[in-house]
Amino acid sequence: MATPLGRPLLLIQASVPVTAPAPTPVTRTRWRPDRVVLAIAAILAVLAVWDLSDVWGTVRFTARALAEITPWLAVSVFFAAAATATGADGLIARAFEGRQARMVVMASLVGALSPFCSCGVIPVVAGLLGAGVPLAPVMAFWISSPLMDPNMFILTTAQLGVGFAVAKTLAAIGMGAASGFATMALARRGALQNALRVAPRSCCGGAGPAQVSVAWRFWQDASRSQVFLTGAAATTWFLGRWLTLAFILEHLMLTWLPPAAVARWLGQGGPWAIPLAVLTGIPAYLNGFAAIPLVAGLVGLGMSQAAGLGFMLGGGVTSIPAMVAVYALVKPKVFAWYLTFATTGALLASYAYAAALAVR
Repeated sequence: MATPLGRPLLLIQASVPVTAPAPTPVTRTRWRPDRVVLAIAAILAVLAVWDLSDVWGTVRFTARALAEITPWLAVSVFFAAAATATGADGLIARAFEGRQARMVVMASLVGALSPFCSCGVIPVVAGLLGAGVPLAPVMAFWISSPLMDPNMFILTTAQLGVGFAVAKTLAAIGMGAASGFATMALARRGALQNALRVAPRSCCGGAGPAQVSVAWRFWQDASRSQVFLTGAAATTWFLGRWLTLAFILEHLMLTWLPPAAVARWLGQGGPWAIPLAVLTGIPAYLNGFAAIPLVAGLVGLGMSQAAGLGFMLGGGVTSIPAMVAVYALVKPKVFAWYLTFATTGALLASYAYAAALAVR
């Protein structure tokens, strides 16, 4: 039995003799193979059958890429684990206080700083809607959150440059704010009422915001230090295996994808480059972190940076796993507006970035 604060509640029964508790039966958890590791192994196995030299070339390329990004990865892991250990990630709840217009702006800003993926944000959104938070700020947070976070900013800077990372951050905030204010206007006309259908589980294992109490010197607390170490290990494993898969795919693209075709369809002069990149991001998007090396490889082949941004923005919000989770959470009308805000925002942000690059 436990108190609301989570501390054990001791029950003292003086008149009852203490007996040893019955042994708890050991339950075996079913082992499930990791899909990312299986994908890596499958690709290397196919390459080994095709040509053994391709395997060693891919392994060397991947190892070199991982070594180059390791310092950035270490910084990223530290900040992610420290945010959880200190309880700073629990400050997200404060973005949903005050007047609705202010809530929309704050939700967009906090969303761009929160460590939730497109699926991990689902239980947070379900909790906010279930608690009666208006849909407008929730939509702002919902759109901006998967697009950028501190980890992604650091890794994007390492692979695509600080200019691209800043543009993606501004796009995330702008898309969140625009979708939030558009939702607020629709809600005032009586649309988008009772948005919530059910509260599904997260496909990324997210459990919602953490505790609100913050202790910046987390290393002075044994339990928070353990949270930091556990979080650092989990984040390293998560990012490490996704980046490994991404670098393998990048090497395959650089080896097999014709640069002329990429430049023709997704280059600076292609009229359909940005729309095609946004639409391609929906089925092809793997993960926010895995997309970084993929886009870097495509840019190296001739893809315009604006189209690369469109791929990351469109796929980040409207990837197939995210759409399945969103459709299970909200009613069809809200789902349709969610897709409209995401794709329109990705297109506008990408064209704005292209215009900014053109005047440089």
